[in-house]
Amino acid sequence: PAAGGPTKVLEVKTPPFGAESITEGTLQEWRFKVGDWVNKGDLIAAIETDKVSVEVNAPESGELSEILAQVDDTVKVDALLCKIKTGGAP
Repeated sequence: PAAGGPTKVLEVKTPPFGAESITEGTLQEWRFKVGDWVNKGDLIAAIETDKVSVEVNAPESGELSEILAQVDDTVKVDALLCKIKTGGAP
């Protein structure tokens, strides 16, 4: 097993936009690419709505293993954005 314990894959989803009336936004940017190591709390993506800009932060430290939404995609709340493989070492 990896030094950091057992590996698991976390799904990172679109967070709520702070108002029930806002159900989707546009993915503005990715700050990392597949294969990059992210630390818990890192800003990994930004989503823009007509009212607010929402930051997406890494829920745990790990390797960004898959990106499922592309820049300029319209993403709904709870949509799967990316996957992070935790448990390894950077």
